[in-house]
Amino acid sequence: MPKRPQRKLTRKEQRDLDIEIGFLEGVVERDSKYVEALQVLGDNYTKRGKFAEGMQIDERLSRLLPDDPTVLYNLACSYALTKRLDQAASALVRALDQGYSDIRWLLKDPDLANLREHALFKPIKARLSARKVKIQ
Repeated sequence: MPKRPQRKLTRKEQRDLDIEIGFLEGVVERDSKYVEALQVLGDNYTKRGKFAEGMQIDERLSRLLPDDPTVLYNLACSYALTKRLDQAASALVRALDQGYSDIRWLLKDPDLANLREHALFKPIKARLSARKVKIQ
């Protein structure tokens, strides 16, 4: 499931999330290929605003699941959040090539806002238009 925007967390939610992150870090330290734990950990890092850490997890996931469209989409989001727009565009194209299909979300996902505003998005937008996807 692609990452979704979150409202600002309360102090309790932040503390609870930090506890969960600590737990999951221990889990993936013991089993570095535990995909579900890595996915939750990456999402939690992003929720906490730890974009570099989330990107590292998404890179690990993309090595474990190189053809998974959602993993590649989340990697594109992480690259965009860390201002690595060339890599974000490349990962997004790979996600589309592998069948990522939630185009409505892609076109409004706040994680990709800076990529959509960059010239690198023009060929992606053209590609989506060629698919007969309505772009606003």
